Amino acid sequence: MTTTAVPQVWLPSNARTVTLDGLIALPRGALPSDLPPLVWPAKDPSDVLDYALDLSAALSGDPGDRIVTVGATITPNLSSADLWLGNIVADGGVVAMWLSGGQVGTVYAVQITVSTLHGRIIGRSVLLPVQLLATAAPPTNMLTNSAGAVITDLNGNPILVGS
Repeated sequence: MTTTAVPQVWLPSNARTVTLDGLIALPRGALPSDLPPLVWPAKDPSDVLDYALDLSAALSGDPGDRIVTVGATITPNLSSADLWLGNIVADGGVVAMWLSGGQVGTVYAVQITVSTLHGRIIGRSVLLPVQLLATAAPPTNMLTNSAGAVITDLNGNPILVGS
């Protein structure tokens, strides 16, 4: 699905924003698989939430550049119970999309491709784990940072103290 970027009329949640730190050259011999994946926090299948990708750092060298179009593909996408993509909006260097549904225990890859006013094309995948959060009590032994945010592994699962 590709859409023309529309300026936002709301503020996306920082809790569900993944920031791309910039476009860096890989050292000789390094593979893209050596880099940690981008991961949004887990969602419940009943959630309909905005998830954002901040590409501002990648556009910072050109103050007049901004996102013009956004495309998104979700995998796996095998049944009507899988993750659904709703509205997509962009403002400057931030893309946000509303995601709903999903099957418990599945980690979805959302492939996002943006084109900018000055001809840049940037593609990234962000992982989104779907877990039963609305009815299950969260573990009490989750590792948190100084701000109280839960620290997760590469798949978006909380890291438990003593495990």
